[in-house]
Amino acid sequence: MADHCTWDDDYKQITQKIRAKLLELAHVSEKDYTVVLMQGSGSFGVESILTSAVGEDDTLLIIANGAYGERMADIAEHAKLNYLMYRVKYDRIPSADEVAHLLSQHPEITHVAMVHSETTSGILNDIASVTNVVKSAEKTMIVDAMSSFGGVDIPVGELGIDFIVSSANKCIQGVPGFSFIICRHDSLAACEGKARSLSLDLYDQWKTMEKDGKWRFTSPTHTVLAFAKALEELDEEGGIPARSKRYYDNNRLLISEMKKMGIRPYIDNEYQGPIITTFFYPEHHQFSFQEMYEYIKDRGYAIYPGKVTDADTFRIGNIGEIYEEDILKLTAILKDFFAQMNAD
Repeated sequence: MADHCTWDDDYKQITQKIRAKLLELAHVSEKDYTVVLMQGSGSFGVESILTSAVGEDDTLLIIANGAYGERMADIAEHAKLNYLMYRVKYDRIPSADEVAHLLSQHPEITHVAMVHSETTSGILNDIASVTNVVKSAEKTMIVDAMSSFGGVDIPVGELGIDFIVSSANKCIQGVPGFSFIICRHDSLAACEGKARSLSLDLYDQWKTMEKDGKWRFTSPTHTVLAFAKALEELDEEGGIPARSKRYYDNNRLLISEMKKMGIRPYIDNEYQGPIITTFFYPEHHQFSFQEMYEYIKDRGYAIYPGKVTDADTFRIGNIGEIYEEDILKLTAILKDFFAQMNAD
């Protein structure tokens, strides 16, 4: 609850410590990678990469199996980027073989972008196989790990990912206000002069931040302080392995308890990620999402509406300060709600 000036040396050192810690969490060295913090939500970070890295003579391949892959296409449209789409059904993961085929069919492709944890459905995409294909073809790999970084261990350097982006308020368990981009030095250097936005210029943000930790424009100071504390709490929990186990345990328990009520998950177990779970509504249900949401909210929890377009679904998050007792309380509330709806 302390105020900090954005230009104060103590505050700038907090920024630098955050950047160094994120490199550690990504399993990369300062020699090969750097971290750029960017004001705004996660989508600001994604837009920063796409509009800074993909130049006028470049072509982007976007892999989409959910709303956030489609949002990349929306960004590309607005920025007038050259791009191609590889779309996959929302309950299926993209094929590395198909990506390889597209790269051979379209030699003009220079960059490939995909989402790791697609929270539209809760699916966890196989970024390792796709990145292997992309790097073998000597293309630039961009990963939206918004809802997975810090909750799923990602060996960024080993995979050879060029840009990976996440947000302060996801698995690190901070609060909203900025995104962070982990970048290969050579890939970031290639962005110089390409940016189509002043505020979201990834290269210029890095050059300013690299000097002493100062952000180019006003930073969300209290979000940064909260994030620094959240990184300490991640260490106290046991790092990414311990947090990932807790999220996976939450997810598996949730699916098990919902199954007892006859509620099925949208994603098969093989591809289900630990971050968020999409469920089908009970058959022949007579209630709206809003009724269910308000009932649950009144009892201390919040869930998400469905984002899948071809099925009636709702979503339940497994991340944050969520533990076994929360999963059991929530499923008990849902059981009471379904019983009340059936009685009515």
